[in-house]
Amino acid sequence: MSWHEILIFGGFIILITFLLFLDIGLLNKENKPVTFKSALFWTSVWVGFALIFWALIYFFGNQIHNPQNAEQISDLITKYNHPIKIDPDNFASALSSYKQNLGLEFITGYLIEYSLSVDNIFVILMIFYSFGVKKMYYHKILFWGILGAIVMRFLFIFLSAVLIQEFSWILYGFGLLLVFTGIKMFIERNKEDNIDTTNHPVIRFAGKYFSVDNEYQGDRFFIRKNNKLYITSLFVVLMVIEFTDVIFAVDSIPAIFSVTRDPYIVYFSNIFAIIGLRSLFFLVESIIQKFWFIKTGLSVLLVFIGVKMLIHPFYNIETMHSLLIVLAILFGSIIISILIPIKKTT
Repeated sequence: MSWHEILIFGGFIILITFLLFLDIGLLNKENKPVTFKSALFWTSVWVGFALIFWALIYFFGNQIHNPQNAEQISDLITKYNHPIKIDPDNFASALSSYKQNLGLEFITGYLIEYSLSVDNIFVILMIFYSFGVKKMYYHKILFWGILGAIVMRFLFIFLSAVLIQEFSWILYGFGLLLVFTGIKMFIERNKEDNIDTTNHPVIRFAGKYFSVDNEYQGDRFFIRKNNKLYITSLFVVLMVIEFTDVIFAVDSIPAIFSVTRDPYIVYFSNIFAIIGLRSLFFLVESIIQKFWFIKTGLSVLLVFIGVKMLIHPFYNIETMHSLLIVLAILFGSIIISILIPIKKTT
């Protein structure tokens, strides 16, 4: 990692930290249920930030690695397997093609991560219901869950990038995993999931290594009783959600590596999808019954991404084509849900 990359990455982390603490520190101070109108507004805000960042990458993405000539751009294309060709004798043209492709990779990766987070939302909602968490505390748990996810995604993504650079065959494993997950999601799309609040591995872990207060103490994660520190049930729920995100990352991070192998683009698109998860959660919670076909669409999306990884040595799908296919799958799922308003009943 060069000093230039460190400065860019550091600036990004500062920006995201500022946006998150602005969200909870100034705009969401009170513990209260989030309305559909507020969720829609904040979803629009976070998507807007992602689109602004997309424009920055589209026009200034070369600043990430700062290539100084066409040869260096060619080296980056080879290193990160960007599906573009450049004119080695025309630096301006090569730079333009390189930046535009980075922008396409970012927005495609962002759409994939943001759409896959819908499935994670279903699981989080089930966790809240199973543990009887009051709606007024959803926001706080999601905020701290997002902060934890940002740190874990950093470790996952850059470790995966190093492994892929050293062992390119790992991508085949990622592809098979995504195809398997997509098929499994399709088969189990109508299955009612349940959370065992007694025997869940996180519950057992917390009970073994921490002093747990089995009651909710408002919005507090920790309390002190008889000069002894306890974690509250609310903190246990946060631990369960963080554990769930680790499982979720096993699917989502390989998915985005099908679009780009540049770890910075992977991380940027991943984080923008994560910071928009809170508002998207409350939006999806309000309309979850209407878009019944989403899980089928997500299963198709995972299979497509997995197949894309598996056939890459024989046929390289251009970034723009990947973006169009992803959009078609997502909008197709929404349109089918609207045109055929049928929801399964138990």
